[in-house]
Amino acid sequence: MISDPELQIIMQINELRLQCAQILLTKSAEAAGLTAFVGLDGFIDEILHVVDKRESAEVFHRLPTIAKLAERFAAAAGKSTNLELVNQVTKLGGNGPIMANALASFGLKVTYLGNLGYPNVNPVFADFARRAEVHSIANPGTTDALEFDDGKVMIGKHSSLKDINWDNIQARFGKERFAEKFGAADLVGFVNWTMLPYMSQVWEAILREICPSMKTPRRTIFFDLADPEKRTREDILHALDLIGQFEDHFNVILGLNEKEAGEIGQVFGLKPQAGTPEALAKFSQEIAAHLRVGTLVVHPVSYALAVTRGKVDLVEGFFTPKPLITTGAGDHFNSGFCLGRLLGLNNEMSLMTGVATSGHYVRTAQSPSVPQIAALMRDSVEKNAGA
Repeated sequence: MISDPELQIIMQINELRLQCAQILLTKSAEAAGLTAFVGLDGFIDEILHVVDKRESAEVFHRLPTIAKLAERFAAAAGKSTNLELVNQVTKLGGNGPIMANALASFGLKVTYLGNLGYPNVNPVFADFARRAEVHSIANPGTTDALEFDDGKVMIGKHSSLKDINWDNIQARFGKERFAEKFGAADLVGFVNWTMLPYMSQVWEAILREICPSMKTPRRTIFFDLADPEKRTREDILHALDLIGQFEDHFNVILGLNEKEAGEIGQVFGLKPQAGTPEALAKFSQEIAAHLRVGTLVVHPVSYALAVTRGKVDLVEGFFTPKPLITTGAGDHFNSGFCLGRLLGLNNEMSLMTGVATSGHYVRTAQSPSVPQIAALMRDSVEKNAGA
């Protein structure tokens, strides 16, 4: 039986979802008038399942969790083992292409710059290139994404990402064209700092050579570090300092997942508490106090929160225990949150837009339109009412 406090929380969630759905439907046509300039990575993703037991040439049972994979690895120590990977789909990958593709699905006019194939765009990005204005200056990296019920393990090959640098941007895309796109877009998105070894140098060049001459009003810029665990503390602090410098010219949003939040907190000497939403909210406030950004967004699997001027908003997500796909879920959340902010929604409703975008994607493996995320919100309210 549902208690009165639990019922009140459900009613509040339902009311927020209905309000947000209605506002999004009212404002959906505005998305077509928005522009985005996103970069700078690009990957070909193979979504893979790891075989646990195979019954026949056609039938197998997958390893369900990362913990089970770890047990398999541990048992092989000092010996050897064999793992079979079964491809589920080969698709466009990289934080930038996935986020940009999702923004295009909302109707935004998207320009993308990254490493999608050079001199010709790789065919895996063909559909994306039809939905957005795509410019590629290098060949893509590749990722083997091992998916499990409790998360994913990403195994990447990144050598081509060294070609994403300021010299190649100028030579193969053009500094003037970069300045034009960067200076006019309603939303600028720079993602996957961790895997792009020259991203900080690119940011330094933009801050030095592009930003001082901009005459446009303040717009929105979004950053995603993308799991900085392998980078040094000094590199991370320098990147965060550069991101803070963009606040002089833009309204800056920094997006982190829960693991990344822990890593950034450690850089500042902060220690996360027990993994409750309340503890993460407090921890995120502490992180935000060390950053010079307008908004910090943190998105665990089952909820998301945002911190602006010390105030925390937290929204429950559309969690599903059996996702069809998880690779790219965070990038879809980021696109939804940015859409909400571009449409003038407050943090709470922008978070709701983000979790609904991610929720639709993990259920369908497709980037949603604005009416589709509104429908997910409304459908969830009907299911809650029938529960």
